[in-house]
Amino acid sequence: MSETSRIFQRNKALGYVSNHVPLVARYIKLRKENLIVTCVGKSFHTYGCTHFTLLSVSGHHDEDIRCLAADSFLVFTASGNTIYAWRRGTELKHTYTGHTAPVTIILPYGPHLVTVDEGSALKLWDIKTEELQAELSFGGDVFQVTALMHPATYLNKVLLGSEQGSLELWNLKTCTRVFVFPGWGIPVTVLEQAPAINVVAIGTASGKIVLHNLKFDQTLMELSQDWGAVTSLSFRTDNHPVLVSGSITGALVFWDLEHRKVFSQIQAAHSKAVTGLQCLPNEPLLVTSSPDNSLKMWIFDMLDGGAREGHTAPPTCIKFHGADGHNLLSTGGDCTLRIFSTITETFNKSLGRASYNRNLSRKKAIAQLASESTRGKQWADTAAIHHGIPIVTTWSYDKLKMGDVKLVPERFSHSNKNNYGRVSATCICITHCGNFVVIGYTTGHVDRFNIQSGLHRGNYGSPLAHNGPVRGVATDGLNQVTITGGSDCLVKFWSFKPPGKTPISILRLEEPVNMFCSHRESSMLAVALQDYTVVVVDIDIRSVVRKFLGHSGQVTTMDFSPDSRWLITASMDCTIRTWDIPSAQLIDCFQMESPCVSLSMSPTGALLATAHVDCLGLFLWSNKTLYSHISLRPILQQEDIPTMGLPIPLGEEAELPRDSDQEDTDMQYQSPAQISQQLVTLSTLPSSRWHNLLHLDTIKMRNKPKDAPKAPKAAPFFLPTIPSLELRFELGQANKPGGQIRDRSSVDIHSFTVFGKLLNQSRETGNFAPAIDKFLSLGPSALDFEVNSLSMEGGGSLELMLQYLKLVKFMLDSNNNFELAQSYLGLFLKTHGDTIASQPVLREYLKTLESSQLAGWFSLQRMLLYSLCVVQAIRNI
Repeated sequence: MSETSRIFQRNKALGYVSNHVPLVARYIKLRKENLIVTCVGKSFHTYGCTHFTLLSVSGHHDEDIRCLAADSFLVFTASGNTIYAWRRGTELKHTYTGHTAPVTIILPYGPHLVTVDEGSALKLWDIKTEELQAELSFGGDVFQVTALMHPATYLNKVLLGSEQGSLELWNLKTCTRVFVFPGWGIPVTVLEQAPAINVVAIGTASGKIVLHNLKFDQTLMELSQDWGAVTSLSFRTDNHPVLVSGSITGALVFWDLEHRKVFSQIQAAHSKAVTGLQCLPNEPLLVTSSPDNSLKMWIFDMLDGGAREGHTAPPTCIKFHGADGHNLLSTGGDCTLRIFSTITETFNKSLGRASYNRNLSRKKAIAQLASESTRGKQWADTAAIHHGIPIVTTWSYDKLKMGDVKLVPERFSHSNKNNYGRVSATCICITHCGNFVVIGYTTGHVDRFNIQSGLHRGNYGSPLAHNGPVRGVATDGLNQVTITGGSDCLVKFWSFKPPGKTPISILRLEEPVNMFCSHRESSMLAVALQDYTVVVVDIDIRSVVRKFLGHSGQVTTMDFSPDSRWLITASMDCTIRTWDIPSAQLIDCFQMESPCVSLSMSPTGALLATAHVDCLGLFLWSNKTLYSHISLRPILQQEDIPTMGLPIPLGEEAELPRDSDQEDTDMQYQSPAQISQQLVTLSTLPSSRWHNLLHLDTIKMRNKPKDAPKAPKAAPFFLPTIPSLELRFELGQANKPGGQIRDRSSVDIHSFTVFGKLLNQSRETGNFAPAIDKFLSLGPSALDFEVNSLSMEGGGSLELMLQYLKLVKFMLDSNNNFELAQSYLGLFLKTHGDTIASQPVLREYLKTLESSQLAGWFSLQRMLLYSLCVVQAIRNI
């Protein structure tokens, strides 16, 4: 058997945003953007603040990342006893080894890197050479280092906070202690530099915040938050005296330092501690992160800037929604329903948290959900059941919120307190038309509701459908039959409308039913049994047509492929198996470290989405059979099962641009002016430089001033001028000793312009480049003047006009500046049409020029028509 899955290949992971490690902010000059770095276990993510997009994902570390830091060039991570330095978030640049305990604090400043481990051993490294330059050791019982910072303008000095509450200022160059601050007898948790020099904000475990002047050892003010220990601090740097503090309860407190009081607070900014907090430099923006797997951007005095969130508890149920397979519905133990986009995380959305109403606490976790997009624009299209309660909530995918309708039969409502606390919904199904919801309960009841109005439309059985909990419900594609399965080993077929009191048919199975999975288009129903087997039932003939054996643990989830040829199952034995239904054979099997609790195949068959135990993310797998030919022979039970790792997150950009590091000598690639002479190459000039050359007369008439322009002041008669578009004086002859101003009557009859001279020189050299470069630098009016100056009346000559046509032919033959050559030729023909008609030399050369012009156009036309045909063919597929 192969070492990987035959069918599925790891694609990427969704839903990972942050954990307990504080975020890091850094500014990249080349991007002109602030970047946010967050940790997600063994790798870190880099987000751009402009659009809050995921830019890159680092490589995996051997152990979980314990702390992050960054400067203008590198991102530093600590994993175990080793520190790593990364360029652009993906390239490992340096490695620093030497600690004997896990590293907990990293501080880069200048060319140095300071690291502290759990044993309070401090080491000073040279970033570029990776050389250990100094080492200090603090006794953990006497001074356990918990916070570290470099005070601004304090050369070679760092400030250390301790578990014991005292602070020490050290000179790392001389390895001497400069000063000891006795502290306040409370463990120090955070140190943050204030915008004012010598002032530091100190956060403590009791919630006290102290602003202290290091130079004079003087406390400026003390603040105290009511939300527990201070976990993070940050100052605004946009000329507002504001300090922001985070707490272990997830609250944010905004302090007005000028009036020494709280001016605002957000009690539920995060559902867990605010471990990362950063005010962006010189901007009214605040970015926070938390172990609740969220990254949020706040803007002062306005609405929230944005957020990147995932589940705070492992997801338990996922399902593709819609026909394009681009969106995943996901729910988990946090009782939230979220939409994850398989294309970009920018499209991720949250439908909110399930609650009884806005003023009461949230409901219990969602156990199962069903969705149908047929009538999603009109009313709710998703329904969810919750652990331990009979109430079924409805959700609107289109409106991104929980619906107002709650589905619960009268017998289980709040008014009947004897049954409400003992009954819970166990399975759910939405009909193909999107109008009805069928719900099974632990009591054996099966009820049908209208999802739009929430009205009860009947129940199946008299009064019970099964003697025991109902484990699965399903309907066919035409709303003719309702199928139910229970712990009584029975699968019953009922008339859908009206709800039947007696079943149409009963199918007895060998073991109790565990769950259902249906494929309406093929009338197939997969039934997982409690003996770890899976049977396939044909709804039309109402009998078992396939039976699959092989799992050694409880089947947790299953789904059909879009063409109903495969059945994909997962169980607690950590395996995912793919069964070929026509041949009744196992064709693919692989196992992972964590059991899969939910899976869903995309409607296009391109992706398989999975959710796993103790994993906050969703994982996508690509279907390799869509892109290559794969032989799917049957797999024998005794063959070894390959083990595959879970997919990892992927960034939306290949890499970040290079920072302005002086030691990086890599040159940026520049595209050549012309890739190939076989390809038509357009100029980079704006269209205004050539598009209106044939309409300059009309434009001049339109822009003609109402008043006649005044004549400029004439230059002295004795200062000769040079014929050009610019007013320049010819002083060369006058400056010569004994020089006389030349008589104008002796001037040659040909008075070429600058372009005319360059064009005339090309007759001898055959090099048109100088003339073309000059032409490209001229504006529309100057071009018109130069073309008019080619005629004998304008100071040119017949030979110069012929040479101009040769220049245009050269541009057409070289396929360079193609649109300019067409425009220049049109202007010449319009201006000198009469002259060309009367001169046989020009008429004969136009025939040669015509062949070059048609050859270039036919080549371009052929490629354009081919591209249009390909696009049209693809659109019709």
